[in-house]
Amino acid sequence: MFKIIGIILLLILVGLYFAFRIFTAPKSDQKILESYKSSVVKPVLTKENYKGFDYRKLSIHSSDSLPTLVFVHGTIGSINDFSKYMSDTLLQKKYNMLAYDRIGYNYKDKNHAQESIAFERSMLKDVIKNLQPNKTILVGYSYGGPIALSVKEKLKDVILLAPASHSKVEPMPWMVNFYRWRLTRWLVPKVWKEASKEKLSHQKDLKQFEDDWQNTSNSVTSIHGDADWIVPYENSKLLEKQFSKDQFKLITIPKASHALVWSNFDFIKKQLLKISD
Repeated sequence: MFKIIGIILLLILVGLYFAFRIFTAPKSDQKILESYKSSVVKPVLTKENYKGFDYRKLSIHSSDSLPTLVFVHGTIGSINDFSKYMSDTLLQKKYNMLAYDRIGYNYKDKNHAQESIAFERSMLKDVIKNLQPNKTILVGYSYGGPIALSVKEKLKDVILLAPASHSKVEPMPWMVNFYRWRLTRWLVPKVWKEASKEKLSHQKDLKQFEDDWQNTSNSVTSIHGDADWIVPYENSKLLEKQFSKDQFKLITIPKASHALVWSNFDFIKKQLLKISD
Protein backbone atom coordinates (compact mmCIF):
# COMPACT_ATOMS: atom_id res chain seq x y z
CA MET A 1 0.00 0.00 0.00
CA PHE A 2 2.82 2.39 0.86
CA LYS A 3 4.47 1.62 -2.46
CA ILE A 4 1.26 2.42 -4.34
CA ILE A 5 0.78 5.66 -2.40
CA GLY A 6 4.41 6.59 -3.08
CA ILE A 7 4.00 5.99 -6.82
CA ILE A 8 0.80 8.06 -6.91
CA LEU A 9 2.46 10.94 -5.06
CA LEU A 10 5.44 10.79 -7.39
CA LEU A 11 3.18 10.89 -10.44
CA ILE A 12 1.31 13.87 -8.97
CA LEU A 13 4.58 15.73 -8.34
CA VAL A 14 5.84 14.98 -11.86
CA GLY A 15 2.49 16.12 -13.29
CA LEU A 16 2.57 19.35 -11.29
CA TYR A 17 6.15 20.00 -12.37
CA PHE A 18 5.36 19.68 -16.07
CA ALA A 19 2.14 21.68 -15.66
CA PHE A 20 4.23 24.42 -14.03
CA ARG A 21 6.73 24.36 -16.91
CA ILE A 22 4.00 24.59 -19.54
CA PHE A 23 1.92 27.23 -17.72
CA THR A 24 4.84 29.61 -17.05
CA ALA A 25 6.64 29.19 -20.38
CA PRO A 26 6.44 32.16 -22.82
CA LYS A 27 3.48 31.74 -25.16
CA SER A 28 3.67 31.34 -28.93
CA ASP A 29 2.52 34.11 -31.28
CA GLN A 30 -0.69 32.18 -31.91
CA LYS A 31 -1.44 31.84 -28.20
CA ILE A 32 -0.74 35.53 -27.62
CA LEU A 33 -3.15 36.60 -30.36
CA GLU A 34 -5.87 34.24 -29.10
CA SER A 35 -6.26 36.55 -26.10
CA TYR A 36 -7.51 39.26 -28.47
CA LYS A 37 -10.21 37.34 -30.35
CA SER A 38 -12.96 39.55 -28.92
CA SER A 39 -10.90 42.75 -29.05
CA VAL A 40 -12.53 45.61 -30.96
CA VAL A 41 -9.14 46.89 -32.09
CA LYS A 42 -6.99 44.06 -33.40
CA PRO A 43 -3.38 43.90 -32.19
CA VAL A 44 -0.33 43.95 -34.41
CA LEU A 45 2.42 41.54 -33.34
CA THR A 46 5.82 42.32 -34.82
CA LYS A 47 9.35 40.97 -34.51
CA GLU A 48 11.84 43.67 -33.60
CA ASN A 49 15.59 43.82 -33.06
CA TYR A 50 17.67 45.77 -30.60
CA LYS A 51 21.47 45.54 -30.69
CA GLY A 52 21.28 42.10 -32.28
CA PHE A 53 18.62 40.80 -29.90
CA ASP A 54 15.29 39.74 -31.39
CA TYR A 55 12.12 40.42 -29.42
CA ARG A 56 8.34 40.65 -29.87
CA LYS A 57 6.27 43.80 -29.71
CA LEU A 58 2.49 43.95 -29.51
CA SER A 59 0.67 47.15 -30.48
CA ILE A 60 -2.92 48.36 -30.22
CA HIS A 61 -3.45 51.48 -32.30
CA SER A 62 -6.82 53.17 -32.01
CA SER A 63 -6.10 56.73 -33.15
CA ASP A 64 -3.14 59.03 -33.85
CA SER A 65 -4.65 61.58 -31.48
CA LEU A 66 -4.53 59.33 -28.41
CA PRO A 67 -1.71 58.94 -25.88
CA THR A 68 0.11 55.60 -25.69
CA LEU A 69 0.42 53.30 -22.69
CA VAL A 70 3.73 51.42 -22.85
CA PHE A 71 3.76 48.35 -20.60
CA VAL A 72 7.05 47.03 -19.20
CA HIS A 73 6.81 43.56 -17.64
CA GLY A 74 8.59 42.20 -14.61
CA THR A 75 10.55 39.08 -13.67
CA ILE A 76 9.26 36.70 -14.88
CA GLY A 77 6.85 38.17 -17.38
CA SER A 78 5.86 38.79 -20.97
CA ILE A 79 3.59 40.84 -23.23
CA ASN A 80 0.82 38.44 -22.21
CA ASP A 81 0.76 39.94 -18.68
CA PHE A 82 -1.13 42.96 -20.02
CA SER A 83 -3.54 41.28 -22.45
CA LYS A 84 -6.56 42.11 -20.29
CA TYR A 85 -5.67 45.81 -20.38
CA MET A 86 -4.77 45.93 -24.05
CA SER A 87 -7.96 44.13 -25.10
CA ASP A 88 -10.23 46.24 -22.90
CA THR A 89 -12.75 48.21 -24.99
CA LEU A 90 -12.85 51.28 -22.75
CA LEU A 91 -9.06 51.55 -22.48
CA GLN A 92 -8.83 51.21 -26.26
CA LYS A 93 -11.07 54.27 -26.60
CA LYS A 94 -8.72 56.29 -24.40
CA TYR A 95 -5.29 54.95 -25.38
CA ASN A 96 -3.07 53.36 -27.93
CA MET A 97 -1.16 50.57 -26.16
CA LEU A 98 2.15 48.78 -26.58
CA ALA A 99 3.91 45.92 -24.81
CA TYR A 100 7.11 44.05 -25.56
CA ASP A 101 9.02 41.00 -24.35
CA ARG A 102 12.26 41.86 -22.60
CA ILE A 103 15.36 39.95 -23.69
CA GLY A 104 15.44 36.43 -22.24
CA TYR A 105 11.65 36.23 -21.96
CA ASN A 106 10.63 35.85 -25.60
CA TYR A 107 9.07 32.66 -26.95
CA LYS A 108 11.86 30.09 -27.33
CA ASP A 109 14.36 32.86 -26.58
CA LYS A 110 17.96 31.70 -26.98
CA ASN A 111 19.29 34.89 -25.42
CA HIS A 112 19.86 35.53 -21.73
CA ALA A 113 18.31 38.21 -19.54
CA GLN A 114 20.75 41.12 -19.43
CA GLU A 115 20.60 41.69 -15.65
CA SER A 116 20.99 45.43 -16.18
CA ILE A 117 18.55 48.28 -15.61
CA ALA A 118 20.80 50.45 -17.80
CA PHE A 119 20.44 48.00 -20.70
CA GLU A 120 16.68 47.73 -20.15
CA ARG A 121 16.36 51.52 -20.08
CA SER A 122 18.23 51.85 -23.37
CA MET A 123 16.04 49.18 -24.93
CA LEU A 124 12.85 50.84 -23.66
CA LYS A 125 13.97 54.19 -25.08
CA ASP A 126 14.50 52.45 -28.42
CA VAL A 127 11.02 50.90 -28.21
CA ILE A 128 9.39 54.32 -27.71
CA LYS A 129 11.64 56.37 -30.00
CA ASN A 130 8.89 56.89 -32.61
CA LEU A 131 6.25 57.93 -30.07
CA GLN A 132 5.50 61.52 -29.12
CA PRO A 133 7.02 62.04 -25.63
CA ASN A 134 4.14 64.26 -24.49
CA LYS A 135 1.73 61.44 -25.38
CA THR A 136 3.74 58.57 -23.89
CA ILE A 137 2.90 56.97 -20.54
CA LEU A 138 5.20 54.26 -19.18
CA VAL A 139 3.60 51.55 -17.06
CA GLY A 140 6.24 49.46 -15.27
CA TYR A 141 5.25 46.37 -13.28
CA SER A 142 7.53 44.88 -10.60
CA TYR A 143 11.08 44.78 -12.09
CA GLY A 144 9.63 46.85 -14.94
CA GLY A 145 9.04 49.63 -12.40
CA PRO A 146 12.67 50.72 -11.99
CA ILE A 147 13.16 50.35 -15.74
CA ALA A 148 10.35 52.83 -16.41
CA LEU A 149 11.51 55.09 -13.56
CA SER A 150 15.07 55.21 -14.91
CA VAL A 151 13.91 56.98 -18.09
CA LYS A 152 14.57 60.64 -17.28
CA GLU A 153 13.37 62.21 -20.55
CA LYS A 154 10.16 64.20 -20.14
CA LEU A 155 7.07 62.09 -20.86
CA LYS A 156 3.37 62.47 -20.20
CA ASP A 157 3.44 60.20 -17.11
CA VAL A 158 5.16 57.29 -15.41
CA ILE A 159 2.97 54.69 -13.68
CA LEU A 160 4.53 52.10 -11.39
CA LEU A 161 2.76 48.90 -10.38
CA ALA A 162 4.38 47.29 -7.31
CA PRO A 163 7.84 48.57 -8.30
CA ALA A 164 10.98 46.77 -7.10
CA SER A 165 12.86 50.02 -6.60
CA HIS A 166 15.07 49.74 -3.48
CA SER A 167 17.80 47.25 -2.65
CA LYS A 168 17.43 47.27 1.14
CA VAL A 169 13.88 45.91 0.97
CA GLU A 170 14.60 43.43 -1.84
CA PRO A 171 13.64 39.94 -0.57
CA MET A 172 15.24 36.79 -1.94
CA PRO A 173 12.62 34.04 -2.42
CA TRP A 174 13.69 30.64 -1.14
CA MET A 175 12.85 29.02 -4.49
CA VAL A 176 15.78 30.85 -6.09
CA ASN A 177 17.93 28.24 -4.34
CA PHE A 178 16.79 25.67 -6.91
CA TYR A 179 18.77 27.73 -9.42
CA ARG A 180 21.67 28.38 -7.04
CA TRP A 181 22.19 24.70 -6.24
CA ARG A 182 23.92 22.82 -9.03
CA LEU A 183 22.17 19.59 -8.10
CA THR A 184 18.73 21.09 -8.76
CA ARG A 185 19.51 23.72 -11.42
CA TRP A 186 18.66 21.27 -14.24
CA LEU A 187 15.10 21.13 -12.92
CA VAL A 188 14.58 24.88 -13.36
CA PRO A 189 12.82 25.80 -16.66
CA LYS A 190 14.83 28.15 -18.89
CA VAL A 191 12.63 31.20 -18.37
CA TRP A 192 12.91 30.71 -14.59
CA LYS A 193 16.68 30.44 -14.88
CA GLU A 194 16.68 33.86 -16.54
CA ALA A 195 14.36 35.21 -13.86
CA SER A 196 16.55 33.77 -11.11
CA LYS A 197 19.70 35.36 -12.53
CA GLU A 198 17.93 38.69 -12.83
CA LYS A 199 16.62 38.41 -9.28
CA LEU A 200 20.04 37.58 -7.88
CA SER A 201 21.66 40.59 -9.58
CA HIS A 202 18.81 43.05 -8.98
CA GLN A 203 19.80 44.16 -5.49
CA LYS A 204 23.33 45.12 -6.56
CA ASP A 205 22.08 46.76 -9.77
CA LEU A 206 19.52 48.87 -7.92
CA LYS A 207 22.24 50.54 -5.86
CA GLN A 208 23.40 52.36 -8.98
CA PHE A 209 19.98 54.02 -9.40
CA GLU A 210 17.97 54.13 -6.19
CA ASP A 211 19.45 57.33 -4.75
CA ASP A 212 18.62 59.19 -7.95
CA TRP A 213 14.99 58.22 -8.64
CA GLN A 214 13.71 61.69 -7.73
CA ASN A 215 15.90 63.42 -10.31
CA THR A 216 13.36 63.26 -13.09
CA SER A 217 11.01 65.81 -14.58
CA ASN A 218 8.24 63.22 -14.88
CA SER A 219 5.18 62.90 -12.68
CA VAL A 220 5.17 59.49 -11.02
CA THR A 221 2.29 57.44 -9.64
CA SER A 222 2.90 54.19 -7.76
CA ILE A 223 0.09 51.68 -7.21
CA HIS A 224 1.03 49.06 -4.62
CA GLY A 225 -0.67 46.49 -2.43
CA ASP A 226 0.17 46.62 1.27
CA ALA A 227 0.10 42.80 1.48
CA ASP A 228 2.77 42.34 -1.19
CA TRP A 229 5.58 40.10 0.14
CA ILE A 230 7.29 39.48 -3.21
CA VAL A 231 8.01 43.18 -3.78
CA PRO A 232 7.24 44.75 -0.38
CA TYR A 233 5.02 47.81 -0.11
CA GLU A 234 7.97 49.54 1.59
CA ASN A 235 9.46 50.10 -1.89
CA SER A 236 6.73 52.59 -2.73
CA LYS A 237 6.91 54.20 0.72
CA LEU A 238 10.63 54.83 0.19
CA LEU A 239 9.89 56.37 -3.20
CA GLU A 240 7.30 58.62 -1.58
CA LYS A 241 10.01 59.97 0.75
CA GLN A 242 12.32 60.77 -2.17
CA PHE A 243 9.86 62.82 -4.20
CA SER A 244 8.00 66.02 -3.56
CA LYS A 245 4.27 65.69 -2.93
CA ASP A 246 3.34 67.46 -6.16
CA GLN A 247 5.47 65.07 -8.25
CA PHE A 248 4.73 61.70 -6.69
CA LYS A 249 1.47 59.99 -5.78
CA LEU A 250 1.15 56.71 -3.88
CA ILE A 251 -2.06 54.75 -4.32
CA THR A 252 -2.38 51.92 -1.82
CA ILE A 253 -4.56 48.88 -2.46
CA PRO A 254 -5.42 47.33 0.93
CA LYS A 255 -4.66 43.60 1.24
CA ALA A 256 -3.51 43.38 -2.39
CA SER A 257 -0.68 41.00 -3.25
CA HIS A 258 1.99 41.20 -5.94
CA ALA A 259 -0.56 39.74 -8.36
CA LEU A 260 -2.45 43.06 -8.32
CA VAL A 261 -2.03 43.45 -12.10
CA TRP A 262 -4.54 40.63 -12.48
CA SER A 263 -6.40 40.47 -9.17
CA ASN A 264 -7.06 44.22 -9.03
CA PHE A 265 -7.55 44.84 -12.74
CA ASP A 266 -10.72 46.93 -12.35
CA PHE A 267 -9.09 49.23 -9.80
CA ILE A 268 -5.93 49.76 -11.87
CA LYS A 269 -8.00 50.26 -15.02
CA LYS A 270 -9.94 52.98 -13.19
CA GLN A 271 -6.70 54.75 -12.28
CA LEU A 272 -5.47 54.60 -15.88
CA LEU A 273 -8.74 56.09 -17.10
CA LYS A 274 -8.41 58.93 -14.59
CA ILE A 275 -5.02 59.81 -16.05
CA SER A 276 -6.45 59.96 -19.56
CA ASP A 277 -9.03 62.48 -18.36
